[in-house]
Amino acid sequence: MNWEVVIGLEIHTQLSTKSKLFSGAAVGFGAEPNTQTTLVDLGMPGALPVFNKEALRMAVMFGHAINAEIGMSSVFARKNYFYPDLPKGYQTSQMDHPIVGKGYLDVMLEDGTTSRVGITRAHLEEDAGKSLHEDFQGMTGIDLNRSSTPLLEIVSEPDIRSAKEAVAYVKMIHSIVTYLGICDGNMAEGSMRCDINLSLRPKGQKEYGTRTEIKNVNSFRFIEKAIYTEIERQADILEDGGRIIQETRLYDPEKNETRSMRSKEDANDYRYFPCPDLLPVVLTQEYVDGIKATLPELPSQKAVRFQSEYGLSEYDANVLSSSRAMADYFETANNVAKDAKLTANWAMGELSKLLNQEQLDIENSPVSAEAFGGLLVRVKDNTINGKTAKDVLQAMWNGEGSADAIIEAKGLKQVTDTGAIEAMIQTILDANAAQVEQYRAADEDKQKKMIGFFVGQVMKASQGKANPGLVNPILSKMLKG
Repeated sequence: MNWEVVIGLEIHTQLSTKSKLFSGAAVGFGAEPNTQTTLVDLGMPGALPVFNKEALRMAVMFGHAINAEIGMSSVFARKNYFYPDLPKGYQTSQMDHPIVGKGYLDVMLEDGTTSRVGITRAHLEEDAGKSLHEDFQGMTGIDLNRSSTPLLEIVSEPDIRSAKEAVAYVKMIHSIVTYLGICDGNMAEGSMRCDINLSLRPKGQKEYGTRTEIKNVNSFRFIEKAIYTEIERQADILEDGGRIIQETRLYDPEKNETRSMRSKEDANDYRYFPCPDLLPVVLTQEYVDGIKATLPELPSQKAVRFQSEYGLSEYDANVLSSSRAMADYFETANNVAKDAKLTANWAMGELSKLLNQEQLDIENSPVSAEAFGGLLVRVKDNTINGKTAKDVLQAMWNGEGSADAIIEAKGLKQVTDTGAIEAMIQTILDANAAQVEQYRAADEDKQKKMIGFFVGQVMKASQGKANPGLVNPILSKMLKG
């Protein structure tokens, strides 16, 4: 590939306040259209905004978490444009003096390397309403419930060079805001949306190419696919001697293509000016330091602790700490199982497999962390083996009860009586005398391959209940005669 990809991301994060950014109207997903608005949200004459101090606190928390400068004096501005779902004709946002200034994140990539992504700013702004295009006989309906919902827009530097890096960065932002408790992170409901600014330039060139902006991509998978699709589109145009038009585009996941929406406006097209109804927000150092002192353990800090406290690998620690819900689940289960490596392996393996199959998040798992830990206790004490444990986990997932209840009801306890195992093996050796003679006549390398037949016969005879840790040494000894 002769092109270098240059990507900058704008992530719109809906803050988990109970009321809107400038009014007392409730914030919530799924309410009847136009039932969560006030005169302030609609911009009616004489209705004055009142700033939500909880949104301010959340923004400062985020600033601390990304190693950023905190704007000790920030200013709200009016961003002027017309949309049917923006009845005021402007959006109250921040421009020159945002609440959060320059910061950065060190993002862990799939190959284990780290990439530093600069963050230009994170500013507070109100959301617009929503246009509804279905069930209106060719017309468009307007729902203003979302109008004035508090957003924190996180703007990165153009430091990202691949789709994988972009997704890793967005996942890290998602992890941070959910750890802080300032956003629920539900991308399907629009709690997080991503705008992708992307351009190509010949490798070695310092000047940026003409960029396009892909608006409102709402899943990690779609972010990755949209980037790949737009890279291919721009490369085809440039290699054919064409030029890229600066514009806003939309990603269509069904057709896996980006489509032009409108020519891209520059910032000055919005005619920003300070909002005359809102005073500058001036912070004290005591307030800023006080919020820093309340920060919870963040993902990177938790990953380090998981390595030192539980002896986990860097990879396992990063996977388990990437989601606060998964980290809490792991620790709760391990408090029962008392075996961090076993708990980590099963949480990232069989449990995650079931969650993915059902497209569930860990917080919606039918198997509680305590019950999961109880299952692992029975693996650890050799009551059941790993294969049987998978069946027990599936039964727990299906609501059949606790691990102990299922093991008892189905008679799944491992056979650990060496005498019983010896008797079982002797019966199998007697029934397979020809194979025994072949085994004894073979060299050591061939014997290693042949012993699997006998192990399989023992496990079949015991219905999977024989303890493999006992079967193998006893079988090897008895096969020697």
